[in-house]
Amino acid sequence: MIPTPDMLDEQALRRLLAAGRALVGDLDLEGVLERLLHVAADVTGARYAALGVLDDRRERLDRFLTLGVEDDVRREIGEPPRGRGVLGALIDDPRPLRLDFLAADARSYGFPAGHPPMETFLGVPVLIRGEAWGNLYLTEKAGGEPFTQADEDAAVVLAAWAAVAIDNARLYGDSRRRGEDLAQAVRRLEATTAIALAVGAETDVDSVLDLIVQRGRALVDARGVAILLRDGDGLAVAAEAGEVPAGVHGARVTGGAAHVRASLGLVPAESVLVPLVFRGRSLGMLAAYGTRAGVADEQLLRGFAASAATAVASAQSVEEQRLRGAMEAAESERARWARELHDETLQGLGALRLMLVAARRAHDLDLVGVAIDRLEDEIDGLRGLIRELRPAALDELGLGPAIEGLAERASRGNDVEVTTELRLPPHRLPADVEIAVYRIVQEALTNAVRHASATRVRISVDASADAVLADVRDDGGGFDPGDRTNGFGLTGMRERVALLRGELEIGSSAAGTHVAAALPVSQRSMLSP
Repeated sequence: MIPTPDMLDEQALRRLLAAGRALVGDLDLEGVLERLLHVAADVTGARYAALGVLDDRRERLDRFLTLGVEDDVRREIGEPPRGRGVLGALIDDPRPLRLDFLAADARSYGFPAGHPPMETFLGVPVLIRGEAWGNLYLTEKAGGEPFTQADEDAAVVLAAWAAVAIDNARLYGDSRRRGEDLAQAVRRLEATTAIALAVGAETDVDSVLDLIVQRGRALVDARGVAILLRDGDGLAVAAEAGEVPAGVHGARVTGGAAHVRASLGLVPAESVLVPLVFRGRSLGMLAAYGTRAGVADEQLLRGFAASAATAVASAQSVEEQRLRGAMEAAESERARWARELHDETLQGLGALRLMLVAARRAHDLDLVGVAIDRLEDEIDGLRGLIRELRPAALDELGLGPAIEGLAERASRGNDVEVTTELRLPPHRLPADVEIAVYRIVQEALTNAVRHASATRVRISVDASADAVLADVRDDGGGFDPGDRTNGFGLTGMRERVALLRGELEIGSSAAGTHVAAALPVSQRSMLSP
């Protein structure tokens, strides 16, 4: 409870009430302390005022704030008092203390050199929730008069008001810090969640890197962020966001963290550099420009970097697997064409050579005519191989005519009925989509005719504004889609669909095979003629 001073006049009471309202209404702790000194000096008429804040053990002064002592005088005095002598008396016995002549008190230690003269003294404790927090010291009342009981009562009231205000300010500060900590935790969780989602939803390395630098920059409110990845015996800048020095883009650096900082223009007081480590393996570093460079930001970025490293490692692993699959598919394709050329074309040409040699020896023109017919067959075969490698119709006429030609050749050369249902836009689709659809249809049709002994095949291709759906059904004998050694080219199909972020379904049984692919279409690419 705040005491009521009986000896204060009405004007002094009004000033105390106004001071109390001002103190309690200030939620900034430093502002409360500064205001307390000014109000206490004003109400009591003291020339000098000081506030000593106790340490955690309440045995000595940890801080000492003053009013009325000039900066140059404070520097001349040197170290602030720690609570001995008269000042220590209030620490040992936290009750008001009023002295008319300070030097005459037996507890006085005197003043250091350069200290201004002080005779009258008034000290009152500042108690927060019944425990000593500090002491208010007042000296040199105006006119050389000693401090009165009314002054003491006013100081006690001010100390009580100050205790409430200090406690409120501390609670508010703690609450605000907790709020800031919570906000940082939320930002970290959001950024980490985004990276975690990227691991499952995004496998393109460049997209993951862009996401990391964007999220990392927002997390620590940085001016710019760059990510560096291992490149041989050094590091290479792989992505940036925001404002980074001009020389950072595409830079390659070697050496330790100090050399990296120097090479990238990282100012220690305004930047944070943290490692990207995945399962004990260094992947690179994350550099933030224009941050507060404090412990909190570094901890945030370190925690974020751990998730970022997982995302990078996962994306790199997927890319390596994709590249390995593409290389295996290419090698498989090369092997298939080698078999085609060896088993059919080269053997046919070899037989033709023997036939021509025999015709030359026998001067048999009829045999020469047969050889010419065989030569035309081989030329047609080579043209067929070339069409399979890269059909001219796909480049010159588009996807529809190319698939129609594919179906016609399959029907003409084999005992199979091939029907097509094509719903395509008047404009050309993106080149990568057209090639993928053609190859998927081609592979499914080849499997049906050559391997499944199908008699009927239905090809359906339907393009909308967002996707192209390719569907091939046959009545052949089927196969096991899970058998990676069946040689049906399923790896190539899956690879093409995966590269375009599409979906592929393959079902097969003794009643036939069904291949269905859905490939997304970029609106930007659809604008091309």
